[in-house]
Amino acid sequence: MTVLSADSPPRTRGTELKRRRRRKWTGWGFVGPFLLVFLFVLVAPVGYAIYLSLYQNKLIGGNKFAGLANYSQALTDSQFWTGFERVALFLVVQVPVMLILALGVSLAIDSARLHWAPLYRIGIFLPYAVPAVVGVLMWGYLYGNQFGLISDLDKWFHTTLPNPLDNTLMLPAIGNVVTWEYIGYNMLIFYSALRVVPNELYEAAELDNAGQWKIIWHIKLPALRPAILVATVFSIIGSFQLFTEPSVLFPLNKDVIGSAYTPNLYAYNLSFNGQEYNYSATIAIIMGLLTVIVAYVVQRVGQRKQGA
Repeated sequence: MTVLSADSPPRTRGTELKRRRRRKWTGWGFVGPFLLVFLFVLVAPVGYAIYLSLYQNKLIGGNKFAGLANYSQALTDSQFWTGFERVALFLVVQVPVMLILALGVSLAIDSARLHWAPLYRIGIFLPYAVPAVVGVLMWGYLYGNQFGLISDLDKWFHTTLPNPLDNTLMLPAIGNVVTWEYIGYNMLIFYSALRVVPNELYEAAELDNAGQWKIIWHIKLPALRPAILVATVFSIIGSFQLFTEPSVLFPLNKDVIGSAYTPNLYAYNLSFNGQEYNYSATIAIIMGLLTVIVAYVVQRVGQRKQGA
């Protein structure tokens, strides 16, 4: 409570309004820079992509409004849907494998049974710090059957090892690269969640003579559910954005990867190699919508299971 002296003037309605306005603009002063960056790097590009997707570049007449014609074409585009099915298969197989490995590593480091645990943590996280292009180039050199590790093993042992870059093994080879890159990132999410588990729960488990497996099942895994949901959503979004790995490996086997191996690679080649900017924007918008839908459904299902 503010105490007014006898000599101080009473507060008027106008003074209160001025103070409220100052508070309002002070808040906008803090939020304003973020909003400007948000509008510039996200809203404006998405809006421009939607604008491009509504036009078609004709040989006669130039760029003309086409409505939803590009979207109708994309819905029947076999190249786009083949790439989408490939990415969906990649998601269903690679994401669970990566998250299970990251979960196992985080539990092992948190168990306090490993010597030099910080060294293991840094070593597993280190591939995430390597630029994606550099990492894929390293693995591409290892995969090559005419040079690199596979070729050397064939020469040394006079064998013919399977080519990781052929038609049947290309997707698992890319999945191996992505897992190597992001297992450390997901491990850090899980490990951070484990570090905030109250010590009282572990002390109670020790008093009940609970073993390590019971502690993991009844304490650690329930505490990790929100982190697992976050990592799953991030991994789904990342899987649908698959681009760097196939684009870097493309020169090693152009017949297998092709120009439409993934939807993002398809959109890139349409825009920068085929000069089809309008249709490329359409593919990008559709892919973004599908990613949002799948991520939202997974998030809702995960939240319901947590609340059950």
